[in-house]
Formats: sequence, C-alpha cells, structure tokens
Amino acid sequence: MDLIAGLTVGLTTVPQALAYAEVAGLPVQYGLYSAFMGGFIYTVLGTSKDVTLGPTAIMSLLCASYVGGDPVRAVLLSLLCGTIQTAMALLRLGFLLDFISFPVIKGFTCAAAVTIGFGQVKNVLGLKDIPHEFFLQVYYTFYRIPETRPTVGYTLSSQNDYRIDANQELFAIGLTNIMGSFVSAYPVTGSFGRTAVNSQTGVCTPAGGIVTGVVVLLSLAFLMPAFYYIPKASLAAVIICAVAPMVDYRVVIQFWRIQLDLVPFLTTFLLSFWEVQYGIVGGVVVSGLMLLYNVARPSIKVSDHGVLVMELDSGLSFPSTEYLNTVIYTQALRASPPRSVVLNCHHVNTVDYTVVNELRDLLRQFKLRGVGLIFSGLQYSVLEVLLAADLPDLRHTTSVEAALTILSGNTQ
Repeated sequence: MDLIAGLTVGLTTVPQALAYAEVAGLPVQYGLYSAFMGGFIYTVLGTSKDVTLGPTAIMSLLCASYVGGDPVRAVLLSLLCGTIQTAMALLRLGFLLDFISFPVIKGFTCAAAVTIGFGQVKNVLGLKDIPHEFFLQVYYTFYRIPETRPTVGYTLSSQNDYRIDANQELFAIGLTNIMGSFVSAYPVTGSFGRTAVNSQTGVCTPAGGIVTGVVVLLSLAFLMPAFYYIPKASLAAVIICAVAPMVDYRVVIQFWRIQLDLVPFLTTFLLSFWEVQYGIVGGVVVSGLMLLYNVARPSIKVSDHGVLVMELDSGLSFPSTEYLNTVIYTQALRASPPRSVVLNCHHVNTVDYTVVNELRDLLRQFKLRGVGLIFSGLQYSVLEVLLAADLPDLRHTTSVEAALTILSGNTQ
C-alpha cells in the first residue's frame, strides 16, 4: 500500500510543484527541486504516516515577494527558515502551536486561497503587464508562522486516531528545509491536499514518502526538457484547482453559530488581504485577548442555601483576583446584612501569590463583618500553598455540605 500511495502522491506532486514554483515567482524546475527532499527526511524523522512535505500554495505565496524571482534568495530563505524551525524544535517550542486557534488558521488559508486564485486569472486569460501591487504583498513572514506547520499532521492524526509530536514535526520540517537549501529548494511544509491523497490511498508508514521522492527525482532526470512546453495557463489551472477546496464556506457557517470564533476568523481573513503577516498576527492577538478575558473573568456560579455558595469553574490566577473580589464584595460583604460564603474550589488547581494576598484580605474583611468564609473541595496542591502562606482564620472542608453545616450552625 505504501508503494501505491507513494506513486499516487508522486504523480500529484509533479504538476503541483511546477505550478507552485510559478506562484513563488521562480522557474518551474525549482518546484521539483523542493519536492523530493521531504520524502526522504520525513520518513526517518516524522511522526505522522500521512504527511507529505513539499511546495504548497500558501508557502509559495509567502515566499513570492521576498524572493522577488531570485532563486538565490529562495535557497537562502529555505536555509534560514529551516534553521529557525530546527532551533524551535530543539528548544521544545512546539507548544506555541497551541496558541494559534483553528479560526485563525482557517481565516488565513481562506484568504490565501482567494488571493492565489485571483492571482492566477492573468495566466489563465493570457493577460500581461498587471501591476504587481494588485496582488498580495508578503515579506519576512516565514518566521512568523513556523509553529502552524505541524497542523497538517494534527488534522490527519485526529482523523486516523494517532498522535504526533509537534517538536519532532518542527525538527523534521526544519531539517528538510536546511537540506533542501543544498539542492536549490525553496521553503516547504506539509501539504493538506497531498496529505489527504496519501491518507485516502491507504498509506501504512511514512515510507511512502520515499516512493514520492523517487518519482520526483525521475521526473527531474528524464522529463525536464518537456516541462519547457507546458503552457502557463495549464499551470494556473492546476493552482486554482488545488486552492479552491481551501475556501471552506461550511466552516464559516459553523463560526457564525459560535459567534466568538467568528471574530478571530474575520480578523485574520480580512487583514490577510492587506498583508499576510498582519492577518496572522491580528488573528493571534484577537485570540489571545479572548483567552486572557476568559482567564480574567472566570465563571462563578452563585447559589443561595441560606449561606452563599460560590463555585469557581476554573483556576485562579492574578488577572482574575479583581473580578473575584468584586463578586464577593457585591454579593456578600456589601449585602445588608453581610452574608457568609462557601467558596467551592473543586475545579481550582493552581493559585499564585497575588491570589493568596487577595484571599488574605478577604478573610480579614469577613472577620471584621462577623461572617464566615470557608473553602471547600481544595485540591492538595492548592491547600499546600494556602497552608504555606499561613493565612489567618483559614477554614476548609472536603465538601460544600460540611461547610454549610458549620456556617449554618454559626448563624443560628
């Protein structure tokens, strides 16, 4: 099955590699130079049986304006890109992938697909002398998104029920780009389209990449003279067919239903038409702000059992202390008369120094008003921190019911 999958992907890779070199503004043979190295290296170092490395539409677009049609710059870019990726892998920075959300990735790929597709209309129609400014201008972006490249492997691993190592993926892709620079390749990454073909043809191990690499090498050895006669319109058609599925209208409908995810998606999608790096950075910033907001405003469920029970649905960290303080003051300490509180911390697994100081002040305020504050369901790691802080009048129970019994007895 690996042989069949490798041949199938190889026959898909050759025309796409030629077309993507056109997107990058390079002679078509540079697409083939970039297409074979990944098959050999990823077979040894990769962690996904499905992923195929090689030229892609998005990476070619990212390279286009920086390279400026100069193959030497393309080769240098591959070396620099690979060095950065390898360094990230050795420093175990693969976790950065977790901070790029799915809406950001989809917004970027949809915008890139639209840009690439419209950019090829001139070749399909035989138009000339279109101002270069009409197309998306991209520069120095290769170092901004290396952590997104293992997402191809994540997508297929989730479908085929296995796991990948993001750091190992970065190392494999980085080494491929470094070694590729010695054979005149420009930067490569995982291809969604060819990876899907590889998976659907039943590949069993990464060894299918070796067959793909051999097919590309044979094309370089024996078919190069024939490539001269391939019309640009044909290559443009290949590109348009390859990027069309990247515009996924169904996911937009899903984002519309989950409206919070629509914000980073639209931010990335719209800004990518201005500058690709602004799209990626803008989407990550918006996603980060949404994440920080959730941290700073944790969900606090309040129920009245004669004594107020406040249940925290997430961990406590310094951004959330002011909000916790506001809720407790509003609901309990400023009530008339002041109310006792059971703080259900069953879901809290971490606290920091700022939180401990805030809890110290709250315990003092409760004591001044003659009411009680009891912690219930503290995890051992959190209890250990609170005991080490030597909080005065700290009381804790294993359950909410036990805390209610204590406070109800005090009230009576």
